[in-house]
Amino acid sequence: MQAFTRQRAPGTQDQLWILEHAPVYTLGQAADVAHLFNSNNIPVLRCDRGGQVTYHGPGQLMFYLLADLRALGIGVRTLVEMLEQSVIEVLSSFALSGEGNRDAPGVYVGGAKIAALGLRVSRGCCYHGLSFNYQLDLAPFAGINPCGYENLPVTCLADLLQDAQQALPSRLQLAERITERLQNNLGYARASQTLTQWPPAAVAS
Repeated sequence: MQAFTRQRAPGTQDQLWILEHAPVYTLGQAADVAHLFNSNNIPVLRCDRGGQVTYHGPGQLMFYLLADLRALGIGVRTLVEMLEQSVIEVLSSFALSGEGNRDAPGVYVGGAKIAALGLRVSRGCCYHGLSFNYQLDLAPFAGINPCGYENLPVTCLADLLQDAQQALPSRLQLAERITERLQNNLGYARASQTLTQWPPAAVAS
């Protein structure tokens, strides 16, 4: 992501990378390590995004947006709102009520976090993006204060739909729904796709 953003030129097409990570805790560049109190033998990585500490693992879909905000004509605050709105709209398609939080960016259902945001902007271009809890083991979140908030509940789509007695879409179906909403809300007229492997291989950060 860093190399792509550093090397891109005016007119370089924006990209959206969708993948899953092997288990890893990530700390934002200014994160307080006190919010990570039990690593559970899971690797810990400090990265250059904003925000505090979070967990990534199999069953969580990552949407890394590499975009020229100047070309889109938006600022970081608007980008955050559009990312949140895209997730909220997808949740609505399952009759789930999601909401954002200006003080703690992300998307919440019933007060529990289902999507987290973390961004970096360099020379007017952003990278990193959002993580969506699809169907994953939530236990590692007990070893941290998610996003720096003590006792913040976390949830995933599989649990919410099971409670609502609804069928869980496939990873690909969910990724397509979120991508479509992102494309629409960010104003992209068209997009091409390159599918290398699905389900995606779990990759280390």
